[in-house]
Amino acid sequence: MFRRARVQVGRGGAGRLAGSNTVAQKNGRGKQAQHVSLIGPPAQRQTRSAESSWQLPDCQHELARRTACPASHPGSAVGPLHVYAPSKEQPAATSSSSSADSLDSISTADTVEATNLSREVEGNGLSPTVSTRRILDPVKADMQILHDNLVQIGEKRHPKLGAATRQIFGGGGKRLRPALVLLVARATCELAGLSDITERHRRLAEITEMIHTASLVHDDVLDDCSLRRGKPTVNNIYGTRTAVLAGDYLFAQSSWLLARLQNFEVIELISMVIADFATGEISQSDSLFDVDLSMEAYMDKNFYKTASLIAASCRSSAVFSEASNHVKDAMFEYGRHLGLAFQIVDDILDFTQSTEQLGKPQGQDLASGNLTAPAIFALGCDGSDRLRELIESEFLEEDDLAEAMQIIKEGDGLAAARRLARQESDLAIDALQCLPECRAKESLQMMVSYVLDRLY
Repeated sequence: MFRRARVQVGRGGAGRLAGSNTVAQKNGRGKQAQHVSLIGPPAQRQTRSAESSWQLPDCQHELARRTACPASHPGSAVGPLHVYAPSKEQPAATSSSSSADSLDSISTADTVEATNLSREVEGNGLSPTVSTRRILDPVKADMQILHDNLVQIGEKRHPKLGAATRQIFGGGGKRLRPALVLLVARATCELAGLSDITERHRRLAEITEMIHTASLVHDDVLDDCSLRRGKPTVNNIYGTRTAVLAGDYLFAQSSWLLARLQNFEVIELISMVIADFATGEISQSDSLFDVDLSMEAYMDKNFYKTASLIAASCRSSAVFSEASNHVKDAMFEYGRHLGLAFQIVDDILDFTQSTEQLGKPQGQDLASGNLTAPAIFALGCDGSDRLRELIESEFLEEDDLAEAMQIIKEGDGLAAARRLARQESDLAIDALQCLPECRAKESLQMMVSYVLDRLY
């Protein structure tokens, strides 16, 4: 049994069912007014809003009730919030699903084999086999310039700082966040009549990677990690003090480069990202083992920790292409939905991949009390009392974690989370429709496909 629920879409990943006390502004023709705020909670960073009809499985009725935001929510004065209740999965002829890997780095040798989902998107110009080499080909030369600049960024400051930054940036793989900046730059510069991307686009790509990497360095310190993707972390090699200072240096250097770009809109966008990282970390730590965690709060946390940087940097790239407000808004939406889809997929894999595949213990998020989409959806289903009991006890007994993992795997939580990731991917693809047909646009589409298909 399913019921229909109209959902109003907001900016950062939060919302509520239509019919609750939303106070969205309307213009004289009865359409949703455009919101252009770039600061505040995710739900307030709106440039557009829309309505869609989503179907709620019976087991999600209580979840939807719990996640419906009260009228007093700080976002309600600006626009509607968004309850992430996915529709029933249907065989769709226009799905945006195809293939994926980590947004942190991907190997140019990787090729994702065809799946049913990848075949569904052939009509959108996507190959049933998506190679990262093909995705990155339009910006191959740009990425080499970026790499050469990053590895020497700390050389002139201090020998230890130089060694730390070489350790951070000297590894293999392809950096997806700056690649997105450069792909958006190449896809949008034609709209402004530019013959090539500018130096400001290149600096923005470097800034994006520095900010992201600084956050990882600090995360490794907070989590006391000795390895990241199989390689020793900075804090493992040089100690906590040097790691913290190296992260601080990258944040400071990125801020200095950002100021030199001399564009207030971009400065505002990217500066907010750094605050978002801290907000996301605190939100996560404050909600550990909280069985009443709402889907709204989970998606807001995902926006702060993952999607904020991608969305802001994609929009900023369009700003430097002198694109229209419509295109800039669309690039923010693309980055937001891509980032949210990536994080949801990452959270699903914590339940479905082996320890060897993950490079960390399976179920580590759940074990630490970090409840993600599969667990939240499972808690919203009938008969979830035992799961709730296990989580609230913080897995007191030796076999409690394994039992909780099994309950989530056997229930509807994983399927609902997959549908949610797929919906976010579809929205990311939709946001690209304003771009002219070109190789960079095709790569942006394939990037979405590459993210989603690792579920299958």
